[in-house]
Amino acid sequence: MAKTSSVEKNNHRKRLVKKYSAKRARLKAIAQNKTLTMEERFAAQLKMAVLPRNSSPNRVRNRCELTGRPRAYYRKIKMSRLALRELANQGLIPGMVKSSW
Repeated sequence: MAKTSSVEKNNHRKRLVKKYSAKRARLKAIAQNKTLTMEERFAAQLKMAVLPRNSSPNRVRNRCELTGRPRAYYRKIKMSRLALRELANQGLIPGMVKSSW
């Protein structure tokens, strides 16, 4: 089980990303628009730099929904390999069986 503070910090980042996503996308589009003047593009970059750092999507860490584990994370099922194995051994995941030969 991950530390509660780490999980909450990540949840806070997710909320900030959601809150600032529209503003960040608009400023990014302005900054990358080659038809605008250099001053307008630079002003958009400065406004984007004022936004909170944690509102950037690449600062959000993928974590297991059950345990909060940050590593060995399967995106498709939003779960770590250890949590997946536990649920599979309990028979809670249909179609998944323990392999043996």
